[in-house]
Amino acid sequence: MRKVIFAINITLDGCCDHTKQLADDETHEYFTHLMRDVDLQVFGRITYQLMVPYWPEVAQNQSMTKAENEFARAFDSIHKIVFSRSLDSAEDKNTRIVRANLHGEILKLKQEQGKNILVGGVSLPSQLIELGLVDEYRFVVGPIVAGEGRRLLEGINLRERLQLKLVESKIFKSGCVALRYSNGEGSR
Repeated sequence: MRKVIFAINITLDGCCDHTKQLADDETHEYFTHLMRDVDLQVFGRITYQLMVPYWPEVAQNQSMTKAENEFARAFDSIHKIVFSRSLDSAEDKNTRIVRANLHGEILKLKQEQGKNILVGGVSLPSQLIELGLVDEYRFVVGPIVAGEGRRLLEGINLRERLQLKLVESKIFKSGCVALRYSNGEGSR
């Protein structure tokens, strides 16, 4: 069965706002390696529109640092699903818009053959966490206290506390720490 992996940059005080993050070459390299282990990315509309067309254009133009260009190529090559009721069409050739039931669609995707599934953003992953559908968590914690901004799991009520198991940690030169957790009890 495919695993659903949730990955995000986050500040020490839990802010997930991309404008308050540290995203250096080492961070981009980390996420590029992660994307090589998946063949599907899942987003909500807001995160999708933050990522596309920006990263596909970088992939085409190769206009950034080497690490960012590699990240862009990896991002652009992976199939994407966007859960949205308002998005009419996708700008990316590898993207499919889904309006179906989130729980049922993710369960179906987990049963399909293929590599793991990467989930990004805040709202959609929070819903998947609430539904118990996330198998692995990847947090890149930046040495920043934002003091404001969007937080993970806002407005979400977990039925029970999640007890995760630390699988791996890595310290970056920038002071960021990559933490990889598995859902110790498995997911539905």
